[in-house]
Amino acid sequence: MSIIFILFLLSCQNETDEQDSNTQETVTNASPLTSYLQRVAMVPTVQDNVIDKSSYCTIKFPYKVIVNNEQIAVNSSADFQKVFDNINASNTDDDIVKIDFPVTMVYYNYIEKSIPNQADFDDLIDYWNLYPDLLSKINGLNIHYPITINKYNSSNQVAGSVSIASDQAFFSFIKNLNGSEYISLKYPISITDYNYQTKSITSNADFENAIKYAIDNCPENNNTSLDFEETLTNGSWTIPYFFDESDKTSSYNGYSFVFKSDKSVVATKSGSSETGQWECTYNYGVRNLRLNFSSALLGKLNTNNWELFEYNNSQIRLRNTGYGTDYLYFEK
Repeated sequence: MSIIFILFLLSCQNETDEQDSNTQETVTNASPLTSYLQRVAMVPTVQDNVIDKSSYCTIKFPYKVIVNNEQIAVNSSADFQKVFDNINASNTDDDIVKIDFPVTMVYYNYIEKSIPNQADFDDLIDYWNLYPDLLSKINGLNIHYPITINKYNSSNQVAGSVSIASDQAFFSFIKNLNGSEYISLKYPISITDYNYQTKSITSNADFENAIKYAIDNCPENNNTSLDFEETLTNGSWTIPYFFDESDKTSSYNGYSFVFKSDKSVVATKSGSSETGQWECTYNYGVRNLRLNFSSALLGKLNTNNWELFEYNNSQIRLRNTGYGTDYLYFEK
């Protein structure tokens, strides 16, 4: 490790050593926390779903809609309530929301696109409907800016810090990180959670737990139509990411995993298979997935504490928070 990097890590700590050093843990663009933070910083897109019916884009203010022959000016998020009130005013009207084009659509990643008419709008929504399992914005957690991020580039040994003033700036900062850059967040960081409570985040683990709370409790993040065990036993899965003290993903390249309803799981690579067992349990309200393989390599996946972080039809994300945090992802 270079002297510059050591100095960078030391500079991340509070000068009076009031904070424990592990609250300044560095992450990279490949770290799970980094991708979760980027999703927290994405564009809010679900509030206007009654209008655009998409969780991957939103309509830029101001614009107008017509609901039950009444024109409604939508100048801010507060005006969504006018649309809801109109829809709920009667049980006998058609409640069709018509957008007054042209409008500008803002995607979850801040890209903007001008939509001139209904046909182009329908094409856009059809496009997003092709990606129902895209991991979109994590709602129910708001970061209080500005925040400070320490940064070190291992390729040129340049260290520094940057002040982030908004969600968009945070999203862009993470998007532009390259593989040789290490970052550490300067704590404490203030957030507002799903219950509108202000909390102080003092470590990476704190931040990830707050994100997990938002995923579990904010209805805008929940996909209640999916059953986890049915999802798990439907189709074949690969491992796109496995972190156990270090990144060990490459050891599982080429493996496919089929979870069966009899609680067996078959791992196959290059025509050779091994059968193990799986079990789902609940501990303190958290769903856990337990794996049991006998071989040395696949046995490294065995743990009693793979906590379900989030999932959809094509992605399952698990973590183990025993000593440090390990991660196991499955995807189709």
